[in-house]
Amino acid sequence: MHDTLSLVLVLLASSVLVVALFRIMRLPQMLAYLLVGILAGPHALGLIPDTVETRYLAEFGIVFLMFSIGLEFSLPKLSTMRRIVFGLGATQVWLGILITLLICLLLGIDWRIGVALGGALSMSSTAIVSKLMSERQELHSAHGRKVFGILLFQDLAVVPLLIVVPALSHPAGHLTLELGIALLKGAIVLALLLFFGQRMMRPWFHLVARQKSSELFMLNVLLITLGLSFLTNAAGLSLALGAFLAGMLISETEYRYQVDDDIQPFRDMLLGLFFITIGMLLDLKEVWHHLAWILLVLAAILVLKFALVTGLSYLFDRDWGVAMRTGLHLAQAGEFGFVLLSQASHLHLVNESILQIVLAAMLISMLTAPFLIDRSDEVARRYSAGEWMNRALQVHKIAVQTMALETQIIICGYGRSGQTLARFLERESIPFIALDHDPQRVREAAAAGENVVYGDASRREVLLAAGLLRVKALVVAYSDARSSLVILNHVRELRPDLPVVVRTVDDSEIDKLREAGAAEVVAEIMEGSMMLASHALLLLGVPLNRVLKRIRETREERYSGFRGYFRGITDHEQSEALQLRLRSIMIPQGASAIGKSLQELDLGRFSVDVTAVRRRNIRGLSPSLDTVIQEGDVVVLRGNPAGLAAAEIRLLQG
Repeated sequence: MHDTLSLVLVLLASSVLVVALFRIMRLPQMLAYLLVGILAGPHALGLIPDTVETRYLAEFGIVFLMFSIGLEFSLPKLSTMRRIVFGLGATQVWLGILITLLICLLLGIDWRIGVALGGALSMSSTAIVSKLMSERQELHSAHGRKVFGILLFQDLAVVPLLIVVPALSHPAGHLTLELGIALLKGAIVLALLLFFGQRMMRPWFHLVARQKSSELFMLNVLLITLGLSFLTNAAGLSLALGAFLAGMLISETEYRYQVDDDIQPFRDMLLGLFFITIGMLLDLKEVWHHLAWILLVLAAILVLKFALVTGLSYLFDRDWGVAMRTGLHLAQAGEFGFVLLSQASHLHLVNESILQIVLAAMLISMLTAPFLIDRSDEVARRYSAGEWMNRALQVHKIAVQTMALETQIIICGYGRSGQTLARFLERESIPFIALDHDPQRVREAAAAGENVVYGDASRREVLLAAGLLRVKALVVAYSDARSSLVILNHVRELRPDLPVVVRTVDDSEIDKLREAGAAEVVAEIMEGSMMLASHALLLLGVPLNRVLKRIRETREERYSGFRGYFRGITDHEQSEALQLRLRSIMIPQGASAIGKSLQELDLGRFSVDVTAVRRRNIRGLSPSLDTVIQEGDVVVLRGNPAGLAAAEIRLLQG
């Protein structure tokens, strides 16, 4: 008992200290866990023993990681991205395995080791890349879609590799038979679980959700995840495969968003433990002894993966800028590579010296990922002539649309505030152009017929193309003070007479933005507070003219008398689960909604409204219940995330 408590305290103390340090340095915390394992493991300080119990517990981290991957697995999404996923992604993985296999054969290494290493080295880090791309708002860019598609196939490829790698550990004489049996068992288990699971999952979740107990809901998620993991493990397959299937089945229900939020604490904690055990495998003495080989393998990983991904990406769309960005984003190794390498190590498929070399090289390659991704724009602009052409075409598109509208106002940012402003402008018949650099939002809003184009409003040429020299006003509708200051600087240089309204979250940046040239700074928290106060005063009998006077005085004083407040522990809690959102859904060929009226579809039972139906570029607002959905329609829905997910399933799958 005392030894177990000591082990837990060592893990907690070292993890908290190192993770905090890595967060301060803005490095992925996954690398912090790896460092904890390296330093506290049996090959260094020896604070954490390498026992079967520790490894078994850490395997549950992979269970929940694979569950999360399955939860993101969506058949409609996979169908729309099938060319990238099963074309570009599949080619990258299989060529990566083949190249690694050929290199191993040239070095005299057993071909089975080559297959295991090829599978491990073909993976890239979903955790690191997706996080960095999300921060850089690149998830839905041209290269972002390719990166996401390739990562999606890599995640899917782990499933057969988890079946194949254990079979490779058997003697050569029985290898073909064992491999065939493993694949057959995998196919049977997949077919049975998917056939029966799809018919049972949604009714069962409806039954559990109707009890309105968060504790019961969480217990149900754990039961399904661990239960399917147990079944696949009992069938001679991996725990991770069952978890992936559980996530995939739940992803077809409307509860996937809530499940993802509920499971995150378990996943992150156990995944951290898994990466600690991976770090424990690394022997720093062996690393020093094989340093030359490690650097050689590191260079091979970065160079060959960059060349392979870049070359394949270019063949797919003939754009060097997008191809080079994609290659730099995926040049590193990934966490699933560690999963496969750990499995090969435990099965004694890979000897100790090769394990140390490859493990160290993979770890260092992941450390380089943030720097490669940060430099991807610079590299693409420097070595791709087409990159400048794409920028010019983007600016040209903005200019054409602006001239056609005779724009009077530019809206920078088309989030919730920008869209609300746009609704008011539409009602007053005031032409506007909205700029936003979230491609998904632009795509959905433009599909719904709204005047929004893709562009970074902080760039000088984009503002000029949007009609900065002609418009009567400009509104910065997002709360990024740094970007707002850049826009104000451009406006002060090009149109010092142009009134600019800037949005900010609170009162901390008001003076700075005013000094930079903003005509008005709207602090949304302060405005909300004043509206709350005005309604309360009216209910208490204070005359309307006095209430309006107080509000006017407060605005004229730039909220000076109301700045600052006593903070509490709940101030940073933000729940978006019940917030209404808009989503555009294009009705493809074969969708179940085709030929059905809105009344028949009954989307209202999911607490979802149909705000518009766009057909042949004509947008019909507030369509009647008799409206019949046709192929090619764009249906604009409004509801909370869970309701929208259920409505999307109803429209596309029935």
